[in-house]
Order: sequence, then structure tokens, then C-alpha cells
Amino acid sequence: MNSALMVMWGRQVKEYFRNRQRLVVTLVQPTLFLIAFSFGIGSMFEQAGRGNYIQFLIPGIVGMTILMSSAMTGMSLIWDKQFGFLKETLVAPVSRTSLLFGRCLGGATTSFIQGLIVLLLGFFMGFRVADWALFPFALAVMFTIALLFNLLGTSLATKFDDMHSFPTIMNFVIMPMVFISSALFPVDNFPRLIKIAVNINPFTYCNDLLRYTLGSVAVQGLFLDLAVVSLLVLLLGALGTYLFNRLET
Repeated sequence: MNSALMVMWGRQVKEYFRNRQRLVVTLVQPTLFLIAFSFGIGSMFEQAGRGNYIQFLIPGIVGMTILMSSAMTGMSLIWDKQFGFLKETLVAPVSRTSLLFGRCLGGATTSFIQGLIVLLLGFFMGFRVADWALFPFALAVMFTIALLFNLLGTSLATKFDDMHSFPTIMNFVIMPMVFISSALFPVDNFPRLIKIAVNINPFTYCNDLLRYTLGSVAVQGLFLDLAVVSLLVLLLGALGTYLFNRLET
């Protein structure tokens, strides 16, 4: 089981680094968001007395990068369905659970790396970690978020065979998560109905953990954030295992 998991993990990571175009393209969108929001909203944010916008924005952009890249890794499962590789792995005498988590851990590793690159870019733009003692926990949070949304993307991909419809559906799921959260701007002045949506948005709790561990903004409900994210990982892990085990060869 462990060897199958490591093989699938290594395959996902090798595919990512061999595809140089993917390396560049996956970082274009978060970089554009970072530049556009920092120059477009930064001055207004600071004039409103909310402090340094870069300090507020970078954890959200890092989380957004991880979210988007993780959710889209389900495409690799659909690709493997189309070209027969998935069938070959499913008939192998290994646990399907190890195949699933090998794929998701590999995807989480590449998404984590992308988040690190965006964080490094943030340092060049003036972002500073307030408490380096929390930085190892920030790395753990980043990887956990990557695993969470890899499980989500892969679970949904088990129900799709069309490579063209999956990105559309995932964008429909991802974009509300990003914008109906505190990733890009504060939510304290949002209408009550939108605040309810913010509170049921799983990415809100992921973003809160990033803000806390990167030391940029103090958050309330830290234990709630940890509980929600941990519970979601367990639930999606169970759901993904169930759906993956039901795939037909």
C-alpha cells in the first residue's frame, strides 16, 4: 500500500515539474490578482485606516493559489480515464485508497509549492511574517488546505468523463469561495445575508488559519477554524474513498 501511494505521489510531482508551461500558467492568475488588488485597492484600504493592504492580501492570495490549483488537479483523473491509465492502476493488486491518497498527496505537494512561490513573491512586495515561530504551522496549514481541495477536486472528478465540462464546474465552485470570503477584502461591512454565506464557506476557515499562522491578522475562533478544516479533510477523505472505490474498471 505504501509503495503504491509513493508511486502515485511521485507521478503527480514529476508530471508537474516536467510541464514547464504549467509551472508558468498556474502562477499567472494569482500574480495578476496580487498586482491588480495591491495597486488598485491598497491605497483605499490604507486610507480607511485598516493598515497595510499587502499584509492583509498575501495570505488570501496564497490561499487562493492553493485552492485553485488543488481543485483543478481532478483534471488529471479525467485525463487518466480518457487514456486508459486509470484502468491499469485500478486493476493492480493494491488498495484503491492508497491510489487515491497518493494522487491527492502528490497534487497537494505541487499546490503547496505554488503557494510557497506566491508567498516568496509577496516578500518582494513588502509582506513580512510577524511571528516566525508560527511559520512552520503556516506551512502545515498550507499543505492541509492543498490536501483538502485536492480531495474535493478528485472526488468530483470521479463523476466526470468530459474534460471540457469539469473546469467549468470547478470554476463555478471555486470563484464564489474566493470572493465570498475574507481572502481579498474585509467582510465586516458585508450585508447580513452575505455574511451568512461567508460563515458557511469552507475557504473562510482556511483563510483565517493562514492569516493567523502567517501572523498578519489576529483572528477569532481559532479552534473553530481548526475543527472545521480537520472535519472537512476527514469527510472528503471518506467521500473520496467511497467514490474512488466505486469507479468501474
